[in-house]
Amino acid sequence: MFGVHLKDIKNLGIYPIISLIIFLFAFVLILIRTFTADKNYLKKMEELPLDLNNEDNNNFGRKVL
Repeated sequence: MFGVHLKDIKNLGIYPIISLIIFLFAFVLILIRTFTADKNYLKKMEELPLDLNNEDNNNFGRKVL
């Protein structure tokens, strides 16, 4: 069904290449950001759910009226 419509599109082979380039570009940016992230910030975010001194965690998800 879709094959009939896809045959009419010129230069159809460029779209998979463009999508692969966009994916690789995004993947590389995420890798760079991951490895260059501030270690202190990551440690703080890692310990945040277990921090009992944090006001948001004291209510265990319940809203106090």
